[in-house]
Amino acid sequence: MLSQKARYAIRAIQHLADRHGEGAVPLSEIAARQKIPAKFLTTILSELGRAGVVGSQRGRDGGYWLAVAPSKLTYGDLVRMMRGSLALVPCASRNAHERCTNCIAEDECRLRALMLMVRDQTAELLDSIRLSDPVEPLPSFDEMVPEQSHGA
Repeated sequence: MLSQKARYAIRAIQHLADRHGEGAVPLSEIAARQKIPAKFLTTILSELGRAGVVGSQRGRDGGYWLAVAPSKLTYGDLVRMMRGSLALVPCASRNAHERCTNCIAEDECRLRALMLMVRDQTAELLDSIRLSDPVEPLPSFDEMVPEQSHGA
């Protein structure tokens, strides 16, 4: 699962991508519209600023903006910046590989093989979608899933 920090970062960057080219966006606007605690958002945007993704200006007319064109940034880039890896288990990471503790040999582990396939498919999808690509919200989960019968 994505961490709360990664989810907040993606929502904040989506907000800035929607406002790309309009100048500095106040922190208070991003925090309110995306329901992100301002203090945590400041930390996240500072980290993204150090990575060169976000620009900032202090002062009355200050705020944040996307320092990279939305067409140049993928969701895979963002997840890697915030999470470090797309893998669900450390032994399936392509960039931050670690052997799992209390596991069988990697060359005998079918779980690792499965998780590498999941990681590679996830990377392919996330790396193919840019912030400039439309991603439309879907109905809530309750509206999408028909009620399950209880007692079966």
